[in-house]
Amino acid sequence: MTADLEARLAEVLAPGTRIALGDGCGAPRSLYGPLSRVAAGRDLRLVVGWMPAHAPELDFEAFTDVRVLTGGPGARRAIDAGHAGFVPTRLSAVPTLLAGPLRPDLLLTTLVRRPDGLHLGAEACYLRGLIEAGVPTAAVIAPGPCADAGPPVPVERITVLGETDDLPLEIVAPPPTAADEQAAKLVAGLVPEGARVQVGPGRLGAAIASALRTPIRIDSGLLPDAVVDLDARGLLIDEPVATYLCGTRRLYDWADGRRVLHPIEVTHDLGRLSAAASEPLVAMNAALEIDLDGQVNVEGVGRTAAGMIGGHPDFAAAGARGAGLSVIALASSHTGRSTLVRRLSRPVTTASHDVDVVVTEHGIADLRGRTRAERRQALLDLWGGGVHENDDERGAAHA
Repeated sequence: MTADLEARLAEVLAPGTRIALGDGCGAPRSLYGPLSRVAAGRDLRLVVGWMPAHAPELDFEAFTDVRVLTGGPGARRAIDAGHAGFVPTRLSAVPTLLAGPLRPDLLLTTLVRRPDGLHLGAEACYLRGLIEAGVPTAAVIAPGPCADAGPPVPVERITVLGETDDLPLEIVAPPPTAADEQAAKLVAGLVPEGARVQVGPGRLGAAIASALRTPIRIDSGLLPDAVVDLDARGLLIDEPVATYLCGTRRLYDWADGRRVLHPIEVTHDLGRLSAAASEPLVAMNAALEIDLDGQVNVEGVGRTAAGMIGGHPDFAAAGARGAGLSVIALASSHTGRSTLVRRLSRPVTTASHDVDVVVTEHGIADLRGRTRAERRQALLDLWGGGVHENDDERGAAHA
Protein backbone atom coordinates (compact mmCIF):
# COMPACT_ATOMS: atom_id res chain seq x y z
CA MET A 1 0.00 0.00 0.00
CA THR A 2 2.75 2.48 1.03
CA ALA A 3 4.84 1.69 -2.05
CA ASP A 4 1.79 2.09 -4.29
CA LEU A 5 0.98 5.48 -2.76
CA GLU A 6 4.55 6.61 -3.20
CA ALA A 7 4.49 5.62 -6.87
CA ARG A 8 1.17 7.35 -7.48
CA LEU A 9 2.37 10.52 -5.74
CA ALA A 10 5.53 10.53 -7.84
CA GLU A 11 3.27 10.55 -10.93
CA VAL A 12 1.20 13.58 -9.89
CA LEU A 13 3.90 15.70 -8.23
CA ALA A 14 5.97 17.60 -10.73
CA PRO A 15 9.02 19.53 -9.47
CA GLY A 16 8.07 22.94 -8.09
CA THR A 17 4.51 21.90 -7.17
CA ARG A 18 2.82 23.76 -4.34
CA ILE A 19 0.65 21.30 -2.38
CA ALA A 20 -2.26 22.10 -0.12
CA LEU A 21 -2.61 19.29 2.39
CA GLY A 22 -6.03 18.36 3.74
CA ASP A 23 -6.16 19.11 7.44
CA GLY A 24 -8.14 18.29 10.58
CA CYS A 25 -8.70 14.96 12.31
CA GLY A 26 -9.48 13.29 8.97
CA ALA A 27 -6.31 14.49 7.22
CA PRO A 28 -4.69 12.01 4.79
CA ARG A 29 -2.18 10.62 7.30
CA SER A 30 -1.43 7.60 5.10
CA LEU A 31 0.17 10.02 2.63
CA TYR A 32 2.53 11.69 5.12
CA GLY A 33 5.41 9.19 4.84
CA PRO A 34 5.17 8.60 1.06
CA LEU A 35 4.79 12.33 0.41
CA SER A 36 7.86 13.16 2.50
CA ARG A 37 9.96 10.62 0.60
CA VAL A 38 8.74 11.80 -2.80
CA ALA A 39 9.45 15.41 -1.83
CA ALA A 40 13.20 14.84 -1.56
CA GLY A 41 14.92 16.71 -4.38
CA ARG A 42 11.71 17.82 -6.11
CA ASP A 43 11.50 21.41 -4.88
CA LEU A 44 8.00 20.85 -3.47
CA ARG A 45 6.23 23.51 -1.43
CA LEU A 46 3.65 22.66 1.20
CA VAL A 47 0.69 24.57 2.67
CA VAL A 48 -0.95 23.05 5.74
CA GLY A 49 -3.88 24.09 7.89
CA TRP A 50 -4.93 22.68 11.26
CA MET A 51 -2.91 19.71 12.51
CA PRO A 52 -4.49 18.53 15.78
CA ALA A 53 -1.86 15.91 16.69
CA HIS A 54 1.86 15.29 16.33
CA ALA A 55 2.66 13.80 12.92
CA PRO A 56 6.18 12.30 12.94
CA GLU A 57 5.68 10.71 9.50
CA LEU A 58 5.44 14.13 7.86
CA ASP A 59 8.99 15.40 7.35
CA PHE A 60 8.72 19.17 6.99
CA GLU A 61 12.44 19.39 6.18
CA ALA A 62 11.87 17.44 2.94
CA PHE A 63 10.07 20.43 1.41
CA THR A 64 11.59 23.57 -0.02
CA ASP A 65 9.01 25.73 1.73
CA VAL A 66 6.28 25.02 4.29
CA ARG A 67 3.57 27.54 5.19
CA VAL A 68 1.28 26.84 8.16
CA LEU A 69 -2.05 28.68 8.03
CA THR A 70 -3.61 27.51 11.27
CA GLY A 71 -1.25 25.43 13.38
CA GLY A 72 -1.89 22.95 16.13
CA PRO A 73 0.25 20.29 17.86
CA GLY A 74 1.19 18.63 14.57
CA ALA A 75 2.95 21.75 13.30
CA ARG A 76 4.27 23.08 16.59
CA ARG A 77 7.69 21.43 16.57
CA ALA A 78 8.36 22.35 12.95
CA ILE A 79 7.43 25.98 13.61
CA ASP A 80 9.56 26.16 16.77
CA ALA A 81 12.51 24.56 14.94
CA GLY A 82 12.22 26.93 11.96
CA HIS A 83 11.30 24.17 9.50
CA ALA A 84 7.90 25.71 8.81
CA GLY A 85 6.71 29.30 8.68
CA PHE A 86 3.53 30.33 10.44
CA VAL A 87 1.35 32.69 8.39
CA PRO A 88 -0.70 34.84 10.80
CA THR A 89 -4.25 34.81 9.48
CA ARG A 90 -7.77 34.48 10.77
CA LEU A 91 -9.53 31.38 9.50
CA SER A 92 -12.03 33.38 7.44
CA ALA A 93 -9.14 34.75 5.35
CA VAL A 94 -7.66 31.35 4.49
CA PRO A 95 -9.77 30.87 1.31
CA THR A 96 -8.54 34.23 0.01
CA LEU A 97 -4.91 33.28 0.62
CA LEU A 98 -5.44 29.95 -1.13
CA ALA A 99 -7.09 31.68 -4.07
CA GLY A 100 -4.28 34.24 -4.34
CA PRO A 101 -0.70 34.33 -3.06
CA LEU A 102 -0.72 30.74 -1.77
CA ARG A 103 -2.86 29.15 -4.50
CA PRO A 104 -1.82 25.50 -4.69
CA ASP A 105 -1.12 23.48 -7.80
CA LEU A 106 -2.52 20.35 -6.16
CA LEU A 107 -4.76 19.44 -3.23
CA LEU A 108 -4.03 16.21 -1.34
CA THR A 109 -6.89 15.13 0.87
CA THR A 110 -9.16 12.40 2.21
CA LEU A 111 -12.56 11.61 0.72
CA VAL A 112 -15.22 9.06 1.67
CA ARG A 113 -17.37 7.04 -0.69
CA ARG A 114 -21.13 7.06 -0.34
CA PRO A 115 -23.87 5.70 -2.67
CA ASP A 116 -24.22 9.06 -4.43
CA GLY A 117 -20.49 9.60 -4.92
CA LEU A 118 -17.39 10.94 -3.17
CA HIS A 119 -17.78 13.31 -0.25
CA LEU A 120 -15.76 15.22 2.27
CA GLY A 121 -15.69 13.34 5.54
CA ALA A 122 -14.66 14.76 8.91
CA GLU A 123 -13.92 18.30 7.72
CA ALA A 124 -14.98 20.73 5.03
CA CYS A 125 -12.69 23.69 5.88
CA TYR A 126 -10.93 24.97 2.72
CA LEU A 127 -11.26 21.68 0.81
CA ARG A 128 -14.51 22.26 -1.06
CA GLY A 129 -13.50 25.78 -2.07
CA LEU A 130 -10.28 24.50 -3.66
CA ILE A 131 -12.05 21.67 -5.47
CA GLU A 132 -14.76 23.99 -6.79
CA ALA A 133 -12.10 26.48 -7.89
CA GLY A 134 -10.68 23.81 -10.16
CA VAL A 135 -7.51 23.00 -8.21
CA PRO A 136 -6.39 19.49 -9.28
CA THR A 137 -7.14 17.08 -6.43
CA ALA A 138 -5.65 13.73 -5.48
CA ALA A 139 -7.22 11.78 -2.66
CA VAL A 140 -7.17 8.64 -0.59
CA ILE A 141 -10.56 7.06 0.08
CA ALA A 142 -11.30 6.40 3.75
CA PRO A 143 -14.19 4.55 5.43
CA GLY A 144 -15.78 7.62 7.03
CA PRO A 145 -17.50 9.24 8.81
CA CYS A 146 -19.30 11.48 6.32
CA ALA A 147 -20.78 14.64 7.84
CA ASP A 148 -20.55 16.71 4.66
CA ALA A 149 -23.44 19.16 4.15
CA GLY A 150 -22.59 19.67 0.48
CA PRO A 151 -23.12 17.67 -2.70
CA PRO A 152 -20.72 14.98 -3.94
CA VAL A 153 -17.43 16.35 -5.23
CA PRO A 154 -17.07 16.22 -9.04
CA VAL A 155 -15.49 12.82 -9.60
CA GLU A 156 -13.91 13.95 -12.87
CA ARG A 157 -11.71 16.36 -10.91
CA ILE A 158 -10.39 13.70 -8.50
CA THR A 159 -7.39 11.43 -8.93
CA VAL A 160 -7.85 8.51 -6.53
CA LEU A 161 -4.45 7.46 -5.16
CA GLY A 162 -5.73 4.48 -3.20
CA GLU A 163 -7.82 3.41 -0.25
CA THR A 164 -6.97 3.45 3.43
CA ASP A 165 -8.42 1.99 6.62
CA ASP A 166 -7.50 5.15 8.55
CA LEU A 167 -10.29 6.60 10.65
CA PRO A 168 -10.17 10.19 11.92
CA LEU A 169 -7.87 10.89 14.81
CA GLU A 170 -9.52 10.63 18.20
CA ILE A 171 -8.94 13.70 20.34
CA VAL A 172 -9.77 13.09 24.00
CA ALA A 173 -10.23 16.21 26.12
CA PRO A 174 -8.67 16.01 29.58
CA PRO A 175 -11.10 16.20 32.48
CA PRO A 176 -12.04 19.74 33.55
CA THR A 177 -10.40 21.19 36.63
CA ALA A 178 -12.37 22.69 39.50
CA ALA A 179 -11.48 26.14 38.13
CA ASP A 180 -12.79 25.14 34.69
CA GLU A 181 -16.08 23.97 36.15
CA GLN A 182 -16.55 27.13 38.19
CA ALA A 183 -15.83 29.38 35.19
CA ALA A 184 -18.12 27.22 33.05
CA LYS A 185 -21.07 27.75 35.37
CA LEU A 186 -20.62 31.50 35.09
CA VAL A 187 -20.36 31.36 31.30
CA ALA A 188 -23.45 29.15 31.00
CA GLY A 189 -25.43 31.81 32.85
CA LEU A 190 -24.73 34.24 30.01
CA VAL A 191 -26.41 32.06 27.35
CA PRO A 192 -30.08 32.80 26.57
CA GLU A 193 -32.44 30.09 25.36
CA GLY A 194 -32.28 29.52 21.60
CA ALA A 195 -28.94 31.28 21.17
CA ARG A 196 -26.32 30.08 18.73
CA VAL A 197 -23.29 29.03 20.73
CA GLN A 198 -19.70 28.57 19.65
CA VAL A 199 -18.21 25.55 21.40
CA GLY A 200 -14.64 24.39 21.46
CA PRO A 201 -12.52 21.36 22.22
CA GLY A 202 -10.53 20.95 25.41
CA ARG A 203 -11.46 20.70 29.02
CA LEU A 204 -12.89 24.21 29.43
CA GLY A 205 -15.07 23.84 26.34
CA ALA A 206 -16.36 20.51 27.64
CA ALA A 207 -17.09 22.04 31.04
CA ILE A 208 -19.04 24.93 29.46
CA ALA A 209 -21.16 22.56 27.35
CA SER A 210 -21.84 20.41 30.41
CA ALA A 211 -22.91 23.46 32.41
CA LEU A 212 -25.51 24.60 29.87
CA ARG A 213 -29.10 24.15 31.05
CA THR A 214 -31.10 25.77 28.25
CA PRO A 215 -31.75 24.62 24.66
CA ILE A 216 -29.28 26.11 22.19
CA ARG A 217 -28.04 25.91 18.61
CA ILE A 218 -24.40 25.15 17.77
CA ASP A 219 -22.62 27.46 15.34
CA SER A 220 -18.92 26.81 15.59
CA GLY A 221 -15.66 26.12 13.82
CA LEU A 222 -14.89 22.87 15.62
CA LEU A 223 -17.51 20.35 16.69
CA PRO A 224 -16.40 18.39 19.81
CA ASP A 225 -17.84 15.41 21.69
CA ALA A 226 -19.81 17.77 23.91
CA VAL A 227 -22.42 18.20 21.15
CA VAL A 228 -23.40 14.53 21.56
CA ASP A 229 -24.06 15.12 25.25
CA LEU A 230 -26.15 18.21 24.47
CA ASP A 231 -28.22 16.19 22.03
CA ALA A 232 -28.67 13.38 24.55
CA ARG A 233 -29.87 15.91 27.13
CA GLY A 234 -32.41 17.36 24.70
CA LEU A 235 -30.65 20.73 24.57
CA LEU A 236 -29.62 20.76 20.91
CA ILE A 237 -31.86 22.70 18.52
CA ASP A 238 -31.49 21.81 14.82
CA GLU A 239 -28.34 20.42 13.24
CA PRO A 240 -25.06 22.06 14.26
CA VAL A 241 -23.07 24.19 11.83
CA ALA A 242 -19.30 23.61 11.87
CA THR A 243 -16.35 23.01 9.57
CA TYR A 244 -14.35 20.38 11.52
CA LEU A 245 -15.19 17.34 13.64
CA CYS A 246 -12.84 17.06 16.59
CA GLY A 247 -13.46 14.32 19.12
CA THR A 248 -13.71 10.60 19.65
CA ARG A 249 -15.44 7.70 17.94
CA ARG A 250 -18.60 8.66 19.81
CA LEU A 251 -18.74 11.99 17.98
CA TYR A 252 -17.83 10.50 14.61
CA ASP A 253 -20.54 7.85 14.86
CA TRP A 254 -23.09 10.48 15.89
CA ALA A 255 -22.13 12.82 13.04
CA ASP A 256 -22.01 10.16 10.31
CA GLY A 257 -24.79 10.87 7.82
CA ARG A 258 -25.66 14.28 9.30
CA ARG A 259 -25.28 17.40 7.15
CA VAL A 260 -23.29 19.47 9.62
CA LEU A 261 -19.97 20.36 7.96
CA HIS A 262 -19.77 23.47 5.78
CA PRO A 263 -16.86 25.31 4.12
CA ILE A 264 -15.01 28.10 5.93
CA GLU A 265 -16.65 30.54 3.53
CA VAL A 266 -19.94 29.69 5.30
CA THR A 267 -18.96 28.89 8.89
CA HIS A 268 -16.69 31.88 9.42
CA ASP A 269 -18.57 34.48 7.40
CA LEU A 270 -18.84 37.50 9.69
CA GLY A 271 -22.05 38.75 8.11
CA ARG A 272 -23.83 35.42 8.53
CA LEU A 273 -22.59 34.93 12.07
CA SER A 274 -23.72 38.34 13.30
CA ALA A 275 -26.92 38.71 11.28
CA ALA A 276 -29.63 36.74 13.11
CA ALA A 277 -30.91 38.94 15.93
CA SER A 278 -33.53 36.35 16.87
CA GLU A 279 -30.77 33.75 17.36
CA PRO A 280 -27.89 35.75 18.88
CA LEU A 281 -24.40 34.30 18.69
CA VAL A 282 -22.62 33.75 21.98
CA ALA A 283 -18.98 33.33 21.00
CA MET A 284 -17.11 31.41 23.68
CA ASN A 285 -13.35 31.51 23.32
CA ALA A 286 -10.48 30.57 25.57
CA ALA A 287 -7.15 32.40 25.88
CA LEU A 288 -3.59 31.78 26.97
CA GLU A 289 -3.28 35.29 28.37
CA ILE A 290 -5.06 38.63 28.32
CA ASP A 291 -3.59 42.06 28.96
CA LEU A 292 -4.91 45.00 30.94
CA ASP A 293 -6.61 46.45 27.86
CA GLY A 294 -8.46 43.20 27.19
CA GLN A 295 -6.30 42.16 24.23
CA VAL A 296 -6.08 38.39 23.85
CA ASN A 297 -3.22 36.06 22.92
CA VAL A 298 -3.90 32.45 21.93
CA GLU A 299 -0.80 31.78 19.81
CA GLY A 300 1.72 30.86 22.46
CA VAL A 301 3.71 31.93 25.49
CA GLY A 302 7.36 32.92 25.13
CA ARG A 303 9.13 30.86 22.48
CA THR A 304 6.55 28.07 22.25
CA ALA A 305 3.91 28.09 19.50
CA ALA A 306 1.34 26.51 21.81
CA GLY A 307 -1.86 27.70 20.14
CA MET A 308 -3.29 28.96 16.88
CA ILE A 309 -5.27 31.95 15.64
CA GLY A 310 -7.95 29.93 13.86
CA GLY A 311 -11.44 31.34 14.08
CA HIS A 312 -10.90 33.10 17.42
CA PRO A 313 -11.00 36.66 16.01
CA ASP A 314 -13.80 35.78 13.57
CA PHE A 315 -16.23 34.55 16.19
CA ALA A 316 -15.23 37.16 18.76
CA ALA A 317 -15.89 39.95 16.26
CA ALA A 318 -19.22 38.42 15.23
CA GLY A 319 -20.36 38.03 18.83
CA ALA A 320 -19.44 41.61 19.68
CA ARG A 321 -20.90 43.02 16.47
CA GLY A 322 -24.33 41.35 16.50
CA ALA A 323 -27.03 40.93 19.12
CA GLY A 324 -24.95 38.30 20.88
CA LEU A 325 -21.88 38.32 23.08
CA SER A 326 -18.13 37.79 22.81
CA VAL A 327 -16.94 35.87 25.88
CA ILE A 328 -13.34 35.09 26.81
CA ALA A 329 -13.06 32.38 29.45
CA LEU A 330 -9.81 31.33 31.08
CA ALA A 331 -8.35 30.25 34.39
CA SER A 332 -6.90 33.10 36.42
CA SER A 333 -3.51 31.38 36.56
CA HIS A 334 -1.55 28.66 34.80
CA THR A 335 1.35 26.81 36.43
CA GLY A 336 1.38 29.43 39.16
CA ARG A 337 1.56 32.34 36.72
CA SER A 338 -1.21 34.91 36.35
CA THR A 339 -2.92 34.85 32.96
CA LEU A 340 -3.54 38.60 33.25
CA VAL A 341 -0.38 40.23 31.94
CA ARG A 342 0.90 43.74 31.57
CA ARG A 343 2.19 42.91 28.09
CA LEU A 344 1.34 39.94 25.90
CA SER A 345 4.20 37.55 25.17
CA ARG A 346 2.97 37.13 21.58
CA PRO A 347 1.19 39.43 19.11
CA VAL A 348 -2.49 40.21 19.67
CA THR A 349 -4.83 37.50 18.38
CA THR A 350 -8.13 39.20 19.18
CA ALA A 351 -8.52 42.95 19.67
CA SER A 352 -9.84 44.37 22.91
CA HIS A 353 -12.84 45.97 21.22
CA ASP A 354 -14.02 42.48 20.22
CA VAL A 355 -14.10 41.30 23.83
CA ASP A 356 -17.36 41.92 25.71
CA VAL A 357 -17.03 39.78 28.81
CA VAL A 358 -14.11 38.05 30.53
CA VAL A 359 -14.76 35.11 32.84
CA THR A 360 -12.48 33.28 35.27
CA GLU A 361 -13.26 30.92 38.12
CA HIS A 362 -13.45 34.01 40.35
CA GLY A 363 -16.17 35.90 38.50
CA ILE A 364 -17.14 38.01 35.51
CA ALA A 365 -15.78 41.29 34.17
CA ASP A 366 -18.35 42.91 31.87
CA LEU A 367 -16.36 45.34 29.72
CA ARG A 368 -19.20 46.59 27.53
CA GLY A 369 -19.65 50.34 27.48
CA ARG A 370 -16.61 50.97 29.67
CA THR A 371 -13.72 53.33 29.03
CA ARG A 372 -10.16 52.05 28.74
CA ALA A 373 -9.46 52.97 32.34
CA GLU A 374 -12.65 51.31 33.54
CA ARG A 375 -11.86 48.14 31.59
CA ARG A 376 -8.40 47.94 33.13
CA GLN A 377 -9.82 48.34 36.60
CA ALA A 378 -12.50 45.69 35.98
CA LEU A 379 -9.84 43.20 34.89
CA LEU A 380 -7.60 44.04 37.82
CA ASP A 381 -10.52 43.54 40.18
CA LEU A 382 -11.34 40.18 38.62
CA TRP A 383 -7.76 39.00 39.08
CA GLY A 384 -7.45 40.54 42.50
CA GLY A 385 -4.67 42.80 41.29
CA GLY A 386 -2.42 39.91 40.23
CA VAL A 387 -0.63 40.87 37.01
CA HIS A 388 2.24 38.97 35.41
CA GLU A 389 5.16 40.96 33.98
CA ASN A 390 5.87 39.55 30.51
CA ASP A 391 8.45 41.91 29.00
CA ASP A 392 11.34 39.42 29.08
CA GLU A 393 9.32 36.66 27.41
CA ARG A 394 8.04 38.93 24.65
CA GLY A 395 11.56 40.05 23.90
CA ALA A 396 12.74 36.43 23.70
CA ALA A 397 9.86 35.48 21.44
CA HIS A 398 10.72 38.20 18.94
CA ALA A 399 14.51 38.03 19.15
